[in-house]
Amino acid sequence: MENLLWTEKYRPHNFSEMIGQQEVVSRVKSFVANKNMPHLLFAGPPGVGKTTLALVIAREMYGEEWRHNFLELNASDERGIDIIRNKVKDFARTKALGDAPFKIIYLDEADALTRDAQQALRRTMENYTHTCRFILACNYSSKIIEPIQSRTAIFRFKPLKDDNIKELIKHIVDEEKVKINDDAIDALVDISEGDCRRVENLLQSSAAVSKEITPEILYQIAAVARPKEVKEMIELAVKGDFLKAREKLLSIMLDYGLSGFDMVRQIQRELLNFEMPPRKKMQFIDRLSDAEFRLVEGSDEYIQLEGFLAYIVKESA
Repeated sequence: MENLLWTEKYRPHNFSEMIGQQEVVSRVKSFVANKNMPHLLFAGPPGVGKTTLALVIAREMYGEEWRHNFLELNASDERGIDIIRNKVKDFARTKALGDAPFKIIYLDEADALTRDAQQALRRTMENYTHTCRFILACNYSSKIIEPIQSRTAIFRFKPLKDDNIKELIKHIVDEEKVKINDDAIDALVDISEGDCRRVENLLQSSAAVSKEITPEILYQIAAVARPKEVKEMIELAVKGDFLKAREKLLSIMLDYGLSGFDMVRQIQRELLNFEMPPRKKMQFIDRLSDAEFRLVEGSDEYIQLEGFLAYIVKESA
């Protein structure tokens, strides 16, 4: 058990252990209780419980025989039409074992399927609905074609709240006998952004490095700059000291190994919390979005971020 990833070790096995998605869980429980459910579409950010809930549905519905009636596939590994024509169709056309009313096929990252594969999936869902139910999981439901969306009950998952993340941290820390202070817990909540999988991975990695987890260790392992340092850089630019702000920018990016996109995200978060007139804040965020667009188009990350700092200096003068 000690060699397991904590993301597997602390995966919930029943509905009562699920945290942070009570609205979704309560609706799904009624399907399981009646042993009758439509095709489902789980949409939401990573690490919020989509795969876990699908596994819990299988365990609750089939008991010890759940592995025989549940097929899990990751659509990002096998994106083409062949996966639908072969693996999915072969599993879907056979009757469920035991007294189960139907089998379940779980397609993770279904938004990675090509359009042709999704069209083939639509027909398969239609033809084998008497022997099989599909649970599709995706980050962006807009990438799923409309015919599939209309055949599924859509459940939208939210990022976990801070209280849910803290509850998870406390449970893991107590079980693993890890030392962690309040500042580190706050840092972990801030870094995770509602992703419990990231929380578990960071905790396990940090515990392997040190017996006592501190904010410094977490920021290093997560390759995320301390918010305080990013705020200092913005403050220098607002005060008109471009050279020192530029020096701070380079120091942060090199010390933490951040890319231009990582830096844009962190600057955006700190700008939202920065004390300045709302109109000025809006103006800077608008300019930051231009810098990000240019990065997407292939511009040099250092020049674009330095240009953004120069813009803050000019507008704050």
